[in-house]
Amino acid sequence: MSSFGVIISGRPILTSAQPISPTQFAFQIPSHPPFSHIVVFLLPGVTLPDGTAAAVYAQLPGASDFALLGALANEKPSAIFRINSKAGGSADGGLDNADDDSMVDDVGGGRGSAASPLALGISLEPAQQVAAALLQKKAQDAAAGTAAGVSGVGNALVVRGQNAVTTKVLAQRIIKNCYDFLTSWGSGDTVPLKAFQAWWTKFEGKIERDPGFLERSDGG
Repeated sequence: MSSFGVIISGRPILTSAQPISPTQFAFQIPSHPPFSHIVVFLLPGVTLPDGTAAAVYAQLPGASDFALLGALANEKPSAIFRINSKAGGSADGGLDNADDDSMVDDVGGGRGSAASPLALGISLEPAQQVAAALLQKKAQDAAAGTAAGVSGVGNALVVRGQNAVTTKVLAQRIIKNCYDFLTSWGSGDTVPLKAFQAWWTKFEGKIERDPGFLERSDGG
């Protein structure tokens, strides 16, 4: 019996996931009619094993790889993921965590063809492993966004003072910022997902107040 459900606006609720292994499940979702958001949630009464989280992945029609979208946990039993309507691009560029707390009745342009469903995968993994993967995804996304906002000459990034800040350096500074925040939650090896979510909220606020803080040598 599946432990997960999927909601797409205007369609019946999906609860019959195909078991791939005892810890892996998959939904095949028709691409048409088009849609722009997917809600994934734990079914009522379902509790994940201690120390685990449910990582959510998706493979867009025509894509060869799965992209990590986000995760569910006992303290966060549902999430909304957005599918960009722009044609083309990779799976990682076409899917997002909408980070909403309610259902979104928003149908946009879909991708792929009626013969190519969107594959949604859910995998039970150690919570620390999932948190690390989410951190890497957030760092890469934020670094790419910051780098895109810096004026370029050819393929070189030019920042204030003509000091080049590469995406790798930006990612390292983001990871350090997150590590410093998460260690303030205690000295134990386990950090709850809500701690990561709290860091991301704080980090986004800092980016809005001071967009250039990562370009400084200390990243602070």
